[in-house]
Amino acid sequence: MQNKVSRFIHQHHLLSNNGKYLVALSGGADSVALLLMLRELHYRIEAVHCNFRLRGEESDRDEQFCQSLCQSLQIPLHRVHFDTRTFAELHQVSIEMAARELRYNYFEQLIKDGDFQGVCVAHHRDDSVETVLLNLIRGTGVHGLTGIAPMNGDVIRPLLCVSRHEIEQYLLAHHQEYVTDSTNLVPDVVRNKIRLELLPLLKTLNPSVADSIAKTALYMTEAEKMLNDATKKAISRIRKKQSPLVLSISTLLQEPSTEYLLHEILSPYGFSSAQIQQISETLRWQQDGTHTIDDDCKTSTGKTWLSKSYELLIDRDEIIVQSVRKSSFKPMLIPEEGTYVLSNGIKLKFEKKDVDSTFTISRTKTCICLDMRKISFPLKVRLTEEGDRFVPFGMKGAKLVSDFLTDQKKSLFEKREQMVLVHPNNDILWVIGERPDNRYRVTAETKTVLTVEMLL
Repeated sequence: MQNKVSRFIHQHHLLSNNGKYLVALSGGADSVALLLMLRELHYRIEAVHCNFRLRGEESDRDEQFCQSLCQSLQIPLHRVHFDTRTFAELHQVSIEMAARELRYNYFEQLIKDGDFQGVCVAHHRDDSVETVLLNLIRGTGVHGLTGIAPMNGDVIRPLLCVSRHEIEQYLLAHHQEYVTDSTNLVPDVVRNKIRLELLPLLKTLNPSVADSIAKTALYMTEAEKMLNDATKKAISRIRKKQSPLVLSISTLLQEPSTEYLLHEILSPYGFSSAQIQQISETLRWQQDGTHTIDDDCKTSTGKTWLSKSYELLIDRDEIIVQSVRKSSFKPMLIPEEGTYVLSNGIKLKFEKKDVDSTFTISRTKTCICLDMRKISFPLKVRLTEEGDRFVPFGMKGAKLVSDFLTDQKKSLFEKREQMVLVHPNNDILWVIGERPDNRYRVTAETKTVLTVEMLL
């Protein structure tokens, strides 16, 4: 077993001969075996024991055992007591989650203060098998079938290559005692039910079922590496922009699995599996017009979904994801000529100019010239509103500003932030940065113009 664990450590580059490590010691068989094993392999270790005060005298018994064991082995021991129930109530989490959070927060602080390279915990092969079955019962993807990772950040698991039976045999050979947590013997939580009831049942079908599941988890780990590489390349093909996130729908639909890629891309943004499935169905309908599982999916461009912190928009051939935010733009009155700083930081410069031989009309989108005879102050700068209409420069008929922006390929997100310059009579003088109103254009009769320039 020592050789087996040593090979596993080197194979996965878990520990360094020059490093110093903590060993999470509960007093149970697994953690005691881990402590002895790493000591035999001559790694520099110190132990840490957490008393969660959940099992009365039994918790104190475990702490005393760990203290005596470390004294006999001359291994330094760090001890801490937690009021776990109070923490759980205060943070409204389960006892199990509270204990986990308290434990790993303490480990993290010890690693930092004591200059440790990580903390070794005693998860073994059977724990990984239970995790696979637990994930399978709850529903999982490829990653959930890989079991427990040998290393996750500062958390190191050197015993994942050995079974609980091997650990018990190892301790028996060393005449080493350990304590038993009585709560592990009661099938009152799902993991205990798997350990005490499901796995024994599966062993009646295949005595080597734990080995088989563990091997499958290893195969899935290797398969996941291939899948992750392919996924990374696919995402690079699909992604047109990172911030805000913009995806090409046509490229996405050419990939082998639209929904899987959407899940990988959108899950970190907080979108649920149900939302991602609906988005995928919407894209399929957009592609070929087939019936979807949800009639609401039958809208494409302009359809939005909300997660807790992000909003997703389907806009023509693009999926756009940006942070949910209320516009902070504040309307501003322009009482006279001058330079004004808007609430979004953009500057607008208003200036009267006489039309003479040196005057030229601006042809850029960031500067307009208006016939001063038709202008009166105060003007107003605000965001577009539903029903806004204007006569785009070069046209005779009025057009909804929303329709004009659609023609300019503006997304719903961009439309929300579009500013307009408004006359006191409520005419739209300028869709700022896009097009002025034709009714206020400079003509041959114009003697004085009002120039409005956007300074970015």
